[in-house]
Amino acid sequence: MTARATPSVTAIDHVQLAMPEGREDDAACTSTTRSAIGSSSSRATQVTGTGRETDGLMILVAGPYRSGTGDDPEKLTANVRAMEAYALPLFRAGHVPIVGEWLALPLVALAGSSRVGDEGFTEVFHPIAERLLARCDGVLRVGGASAGADQMVEVARKNGLRVFHALREVPGCKSAEEPGS
Repeated sequence: MTARATPSVTAIDHVQLAMPEGREDDAACTSTTRSAIGSSSSRATQVTGTGRETDGLMILVAGPYRSGTGDDPEKLTANVRAMEAYALPLFRAGHVPIVGEWLALPLVALAGSSRVGDEGFTEVFHPIAERLLARCDGVLRVGGASAGADQMVEVARKNGLRVFHALREVPGCKSAEEPGS
């Protein structure tokens, strides 16, 4: 294994995720992930809609970013934090959570954007989300009104991806509480 490390990042060749203990009561999780590997195994492997064998699902968390903010930086940050609150429950259920802003915002800055909605922002923000969605297994739509998040749901449906509207709908998250509730 070749690994390069910086003070904050370590590259590794392979990571195995195990299903969290105590999720055996979640019928959605056990039926989709354990059937192919036997009920005695704690490793949850499945073939996703993309044909990839993987541990859990890669799920894009889509919610409002600009909606209702007037582009106020504090409100934009609060909207990202609201989406991020879903990442840990998804991760703990064995999934790979993705918040599009984690990739979009650094690229927006590199594109020379100086404010939300300018040319650099528009060049990157929604296109990177659509490219990312092409590699995801589903979308978790959270929060209130958002044309961009609704667009991600529409694209997901067109591409035959799973769309979830509540955390409890996601396999392994049946008993998880919605963040902020």
